Amino acid sequence: MLLALCSGLVHYFNNVAPGVISSDRRLKDATNALMAHVRFSEHKLSLDTTDTPPRLPSPDSVRYALRDSQGRLILGDPQLPAVSMSGETSQLIAMTQLNHRNVRSLTTRFDTPSGIILITVADMRPAAEPAARYGLVSTLLWDFVQLDITLVLVWVGIQVGLRPVKRLRQEIAARSPQDLRPIDETSVPREIAPAVVTLNRLFTTLRASVHSQQLFISNTAHQLRTPITGMQAQLDLLIAEPAAQPVKHRLLTLQEGIHQLAHASNQLLTLARADPAANIAVRKLPVDLGAIIGEVVARFFDRALQANIDLGIDVEPVSIKADPSLIDDLLSNLVDNALKYTPAGGSVTVSAARRDGRPYLAVEDTGRGIPAEERQRVRQRFYRMPNSPGHGSGLGLAIVDEIARIHEASVDIGPGAHGNGTTVSVSFP
Repeated sequence: MLLALCSGLVHYFNNVAPGVISSDRRLKDATNALMAHVRFSEHKLSLDTTDTPPRLPSPDSVRYALRDSQGRLILGDPQLPAVSMSGETSQLIAMTQLNHRNVRSLTTRFDTPSGIILITVADMRPAAEPAARYGLVSTLLWDFVQLDITLVLVWVGIQVGLRPVKRLRQEIAARSPQDLRPIDETSVPREIAPAVVTLNRLFTTLRASVHSQQLFISNTAHQLRTPITGMQAQLDLLIAEPAAQPVKHRLLTLQEGIHQLAHASNQLLTLARADPAANIAVRKLPVDLGAIIGEVVARFFDRALQANIDLGIDVEPVSIKADPSLIDDLLSNLVDNALKYTPAGGSVTVSAARRDGRPYLAVEDTGRGIPAEERQRVRQRFYRMPNSPGHGSGLGLAIVDEIARIHEASVDIGPGAHGNGTTVSVSFP
């Protein structure tokens, strides 16, 4: 737009300047011709109208007026207005109103024997400025039409040219954080193909890193669980030996510590498995929540009987897409926490159904409950509420929160059905 405007102004001045220069030259020539015809006699001025060179200018092209220093007309056209000049100015070009027209005039000061005279000449020929202004407007109009057409063509070209980039952006945006499949390099423009190649290399590196981390977690779990299980079995046999009765209370303390070590190591490994960095490429399969709940509740049934806690289920047919082992860990931690904090004679209910179209599972207990101000803090790792019973590690709800985040689910902690106890519900997409 600025270039078009500058071009129009240059075009305008190129058309006006020659006409102005030519007009000024005519005015100067007319002034010199008039001065050559001025005659002085007895301190009076007269104009010699004889046809001797130089010729007087034609009235159709130039009009003139001779005035004294006081502005009084001596000779010429009285319609030409007087022009005031300072003492330092010998020539003055100005625009003059004559017969409702703007004409260009030149006023020149001459020192004569009869005193100072001012000769004003006005160019009566049509000015070039109106045509130049018309040319300026037409030039600008055409330039801006060209500019609009160019902008439309550029916009269309950009839209068409960026379609592959938009498709690539939509493809990447539609992926979940766990989808590390390589991008098809044949469907992208060659200008961004190097970026896609680099992305695919990054995805390959991430997949390899995740696989290495998962393999490390699996090996660590095996290497930890096997000796701890062996220690527990040997300690159980030792406690049953008659020779160990004098130190039985010490062995029982050691047995409790080993149980706590086994539980803590299992929870730490579960937390590592639930870390989103270790589950970027997690595969989500159809999971029947009812079947998972049945398996988990069956594992905790003996513990609930020993603690005199009513452990029950209330399940409707519902399924989700998730990692079955992680959902098992999530539910196991919820049931473990509920049994731990529910006193004898209480109840724990595991349910699954749909709410507002979303599948969910919930574990409700009749324990001490979680105050509203603590419900956010209990999700933090290694945090336990004051005066909590037992020797837990404070990782149960942290594991639940991490697994829910991997599956884009939300965890809600609230009171039980009658205001007593706690209800932890996990709503899946």
